[in-house]
Amino acid sequence: MPDWVEHTIWWQVFPLGFVGAEPELVDGAPVLHRLEHLQAWLDYALELGATGLALGPVFAASTHGYDTIDPFRVDPRLGDEADLISLIEAAQARGLRVLLDGVFNHVGRDHPAFLEVLRQGSHAARASWFKLSWPRGSDPGAEPDYACFEGHLQLVTLNHDEPAVADYVVSVMTHWLALGVDGWRLDAAYAVPRHFWCNVLARVRSVHPDAYIVGEVIHGDYAAIVRDTGMNTVTQYELWKATWSALNDRNLFELAHALDRHNGFLATFAPLTFVGNHDVTRIASRLTDERHLPHALAILLVCGGTPSIYAGDEQAFRGLKEDRIGGDDAIRPIFPETPAGLAPYGWPVYRLHQSLIALRRRHSWLHHARTRTLHLTNEQLVLAVSDGSRHLLLALNLAEDAVLLPVPDARSVEAGEAVVVKAEMQDAVVSLEPHNWVVLSV
Repeated sequence: MPDWVEHTIWWQVFPLGFVGAEPELVDGAPVLHRLEHLQAWLDYALELGATGLALGPVFAASTHGYDTIDPFRVDPRLGDEADLISLIEAAQARGLRVLLDGVFNHVGRDHPAFLEVLRQGSHAARASWFKLSWPRGSDPGAEPDYACFEGHLQLVTLNHDEPAVADYVVSVMTHWLALGVDGWRLDAAYAVPRHFWCNVLARVRSVHPDAYIVGEVIHGDYAAIVRDTGMNTVTQYELWKATWSALNDRNLFELAHALDRHNGFLATFAPLTFVGNHDVTRIASRLTDERHLPHALAILLVCGGTPSIYAGDEQAFRGLKEDRIGGDDAIRPIFPETPAGLAPYGWPVYRLHQSLIALRRRHSWLHHARTRTLHLTNEQLVLAVSDGSRHLLLALNLAEDAVLLPVPDARSVEAGEAVVVKAEMQDAVVSLEPHNWVVLSV
């Protein structure tokens, strides 16, 4: 893991939605220089406390960005290469690292290599890039059956056993790293053979050893995937699910179990943690009791890992992910031209993020800290958070009544509101109001 990652808190943006890009790329349409819109928000991200900008798809694509047609070209709906370089330089001038989103499991149907296949048939020079099955006796121009991503015919799966595909991915990754980005998110990394990533990432790191590589992995053996691929980390969907599910069901045993598993991951790598991203229902909509939004944020920003904040969550944006065409639109909205255009009701949540991020940055050791359960019921949880020599306590109360919870050796409140009784003593307790939370120094 590059040293700088320990201090990184990502602010994740989905650019096509953020700038209000058209749903589809039209051939011959003029370049629209919209990345300046995002650049106007960099100071807002900095004031939030973020230290990195994680960008969703920015490369030429047919529709939503994950049907890439040219990863060497910026999507004309966003701008051109000069616009992206300007955004990267402006971010880094503010101390913000930049992460790009790489789609290397599949390409869009309009990718030139696949169009060659459709025009020239099995003799196309790049036919071996794909997993194709040709009807017997077919002529050039006939469409083959082909592997696609999770049933989406617009997303044509690459043949990851083809050496030219590995060369292609290496060339894309190193091209943009050489132009100044700090790392890559690998979309649908779980769908790509591990040996492919092992080969590709070793070659990328031989040129860019400090690049940060995070794989999108939803379920599976996280630690084995990191070990076998050479990725720095993967997305921590287990903890994401346990966080909102435990809060909604008032079953903190589920969260405690997930945190125990999280400790195991932290033994070998620091997962990318989140309570929201561009693929899931907004956390403010997911929670059935809005009073528990601070609890979710406290879990994210006090527990180990590399936190990521999805743009808009820090303003309590609402949005429901739906399983239909256009079902991502609500969670990928257009943003105002500047932060001054935001509604007033979101700013208290922004300030809460600032407070917890400030705590996180005061205690950068939390990046690799483990948790230990000190007290657990369905509605109350006290966690000891430690790296072995430094310590904090996190206490949660989901109940309708105030409670006294054991917080051994607690000294004072670091974040949240509560009263500590018998501070700095083994039998110290904290008085926690209904639906409240607190972080305590030890």
